Amino acid sequence: MKRSCDFCWRCCQIEEEQVGFCQMRKNEGGKLVTLSYGSLVGLSVDPVEKKPLYHFLPGTSTLSLAMFGCNLTCSFCQNYTISQSQYRSESLRQPTKPQELVALALRSGCPSISFTYSEPLVWQDYLIEVAIAAKEANLKTIMVSNGTFSTASLERLVPLIDAFNIDLKGDEFFYQRFCKGSAKPVVEALRCLCQKEVHLEVTTMVMQGEHTLEDVLAIGALLQEMGVHIWHLSRYFPNYKTHLEATKDSFLKEILQAVQETSIAHVYGGNSILNQNTYCPSCNKLLIRRDGRLSMSEISFAQGTCQVCGHRIYGCFPS
Repeated sequence: MKRSCDFCWRCCQIEEEQVGFCQMRKNEGGKLVTLSYGSLVGLSVDPVEKKPLYHFLPGTSTLSLAMFGCNLTCSFCQNYTISQSQYRSESLRQPTKPQELVALALRSGCPSISFTYSEPLVWQDYLIEVAIAAKEANLKTIMVSNGTFSTASLERLVPLIDAFNIDLKGDEFFYQRFCKGSAKPVVEALRCLCQKEVHLEVTTMVMQGEHTLEDVLAIGALLQEMGVHIWHLSRYFPNYKTHLEATKDSFLKEILQAVQETSIAHVYGGNSILNQNTYCPSCNKLLIRRDGRLSMSEISFAQGTCQVCGHRIYGCFPS
């Protein structure tokens, strides 16, 4: 019997003993299962800034984890050995119980658990089980995603996730050319998240030679219209099947300078030392100084409020 998977916008109709587009959801005897459930291909303690999240518990560490898989096939994938189907057999591990992850986060002094590295949407049943256990232990939860939710998966996940970082990679043509995907579900998800009481930061990897200044400004105008407060513009480095020249710092600098003229309050550089600090969008007071390792070397505001002008800074900050 064919089954419909609602984990992402593809909503694959999966025949018995077949798998969906992501190669991780299988119809076994009329029941959809996630292959290698609980088998982690990534587990480490990271600065939360590496997600990247600059306004969510800055200066803290997060326990980062991933199962295998993705529902896109981006030719420039930075983590292709744990996301693309041809590598799955090389990455199998013994399952890890959610309670073990919670205990590890607590022992490591992490106030949060992050679902990251690969695409959490394709293993969201395990994500949900871990997130529930994390909430019971008063830990925050973070999801780093390509944003191609189905309506049902977004409704399921929003109540369990405290902070999202969502990739908006380009326009519709870019997604079709490089990702075998679509920008439409990502934009729809971002519009929804902007209306929810969750923390949201957006990332765009800038590919010099594929993204023009006009392309990036168009994305910025869309994010501005939605009400996005934080945008990370990250340098591209050649990887997987795409071997364009790495994005130059000079090009990223040009992009960042142009984007700062929009009304998006906080714009940061990624894979670069450019635009790492946080300033008050009202009086331009330096609030957080970050060094090259993304650790905070100076913080000069309290409980999310600028001490000079009283402006409330978007985010979730340690008290």
